[in-house]
Amino acid sequence: MDNQRNIILAVVLTALVLFGWEAGVGYFYPHANKPPVVEQTQAADQAAAKIKPTREGGLRDAAEVALEKQDLKTALTTGGRVPVAAPGLSGSINLTGALIDDLVLNRHKETVKKDSGPVRFYSPTGTPAQQFAQFGWVGEGADTPRAGTVWSAPAGSKLTPSSPVTLTWDNGKGQTYAITFKIDDDYMITVDQSVANKGSAPVTVQPFGLVNRTDQTASLDTWNVHSGPIGAFDGSVTFGTNYSDVADARTIKESGNADWIGFTDVYWMSTLAPVGARAQGTFRSLGDNIFRADLVYDQEIVQPGKTLTRETKLFAGAKEHTVLDAYEQQGIANFGLAIDWGWFRWFEKPIFWLLTSLFKYTGNFGVAIILLTVIVRGIMFPIAQRQFASMAAMRAIQPKMKAIQDRYKDDKQKQQQEVMELYKKEGVNPLAGCLPMFLQIPVFFALYKTLMLAIEMRHQPFVLWIKDLSAPDPLHILNLFGLLPFDPPGFLAIGLLALLLGVTMFFQFKLNPAQMDPTQQQIFSIMPWFMMFIMAPFASGLLVYWITSNLLTIAQQKYLYSRHPQLKVQAEKEAQDKQRARERENSKA
Repeated sequence: MDNQRNIILAVVLTALVLFGWEAGVGYFYPHANKPPVVEQTQAADQAAAKIKPTREGGLRDAAEVALEKQDLKTALTTGGRVPVAAPGLSGSINLTGALIDDLVLNRHKETVKKDSGPVRFYSPTGTPAQQFAQFGWVGEGADTPRAGTVWSAPAGSKLTPSSPVTLTWDNGKGQTYAITFKIDDDYMITVDQSVANKGSAPVTVQPFGLVNRTDQTASLDTWNVHSGPIGAFDGSVTFGTNYSDVADARTIKESGNADWIGFTDVYWMSTLAPVGARAQGTFRSLGDNIFRADLVYDQEIVQPGKTLTRETKLFAGAKEHTVLDAYEQQGIANFGLAIDWGWFRWFEKPIFWLLTSLFKYTGNFGVAIILLTVIVRGIMFPIAQRQFASMAAMRAIQPKMKAIQDRYKDDKQKQQQEVMELYKKEGVNPLAGCLPMFLQIPVFFALYKTLMLAIEMRHQPFVLWIKDLSAPDPLHILNLFGLLPFDPPGFLAIGLLALLLGVTMFFQFKLNPAQMDPTQQQIFSIMPWFMMFIMAPFASGLLVYWITSNLLTIAQQKYLYSRHPQLKVQAEKEAQDKQRARERENSKA
């Protein structure tokens, strides 16, 4: 009766988790299905605000996407603008306010479609996807530029890696302000702010830079991948602040000098870094889901006839690890750690390097993942072999241990001493079977985290229907791989990769010795199919890794069982003996 009750309880709990999974998936991995077009009423706006972020980020409501396109046409065709054209970035600078508010990332597409345009990163103020950078001054005893100030630019100006652009504004009271923009081949814009005091009295100014954005385009912030406010202060990178923290506090002033500050998504980032001067960093909530990161320099007195200049680096682009590491080498402290590697970065970065190297060699990210899994499992094979050998040795001395336990059942201290003597005599280390498992945990977690963070995997195809390894399997069994006109709910959206995961895990568990406890055996029997549902909405690349790992584990187990046949035979014998004993007890009852 106890066993039956346990089995029924396990099945009920599994069903509850399974059917509750759709809600969890809807929260952590929301689908990008297009909702019907609705009128932009207040109720509709509130409903749109409740749509959860996607892993990659971007606008999540179809009406907002349409509104963004409409607003962009208006904003980018009115007023004066200076074009931006570089290998990494394209767009324009708004002469009203000297705003960098129009940038796209040339090396990354919005979708996997061949005709997809580049990722739009910066959008003008007032648009649904608002994000921009601005540089200016606050001052005492001097008129400083305002948000509505119209700056002057030389005729025909165009910001390119070979042609900087300088904007100027004269306040008519003796001070001339200038902002010089320089851009490189990747995602860095260098900004020189200068104020020349031609008046007869000193003026006090305080240069600043800011990044302004809405959180409605933010990517999903999870326990292992940060999305939101980010920065490095006194050499320490902080991932602890999120948008809700700033919204609650309204203003969060970070302690220490700012090395860089801004906002990050999983794949994209916008930050400001001071050069050659101290600056303070602050995060602010402006209301209506708008947030701002401020980089503020110390106040300076500019004497008559003198010029004050401050240099700031604006990074606006993709978190490509080679690019971030290169900027770190150029002097931006810990910039490579803007990728949220986590605790195991010393494992993750070498694995990341190996993964991208394999990709360069094979030209296919899926093949690179398979080869990486083979290499990692190959490196860990000697450890697994020792684990099996230790398990075999422990199994071999089980009869002797049982005799000691029976002989000294009333003297636990003596029993422990005799067991330790047995270990010493037989040359067995009871911890040897556990240690390899603990050694593998950081390695495999590092591999998982690497696949989660690698922008190089974004929109990378594998084979046949897998067009994007960073996205879930697009084909589902229940709608006959898209032939039937409906999308299965999250917990039933099982694709071929998820099915292969369940099948390979089933055969992997079948190779394990039968469990002595029937309830445990039942749980192990349903675990592969439970994991199939759990993993279905995850990125295809992770499933490719796990399937490959399962296949290698099956091959490894077959080989090791052939080397240590007594391990499986004895475990099965013990399970059978215990089952017979339980049956005898049940028959007596």
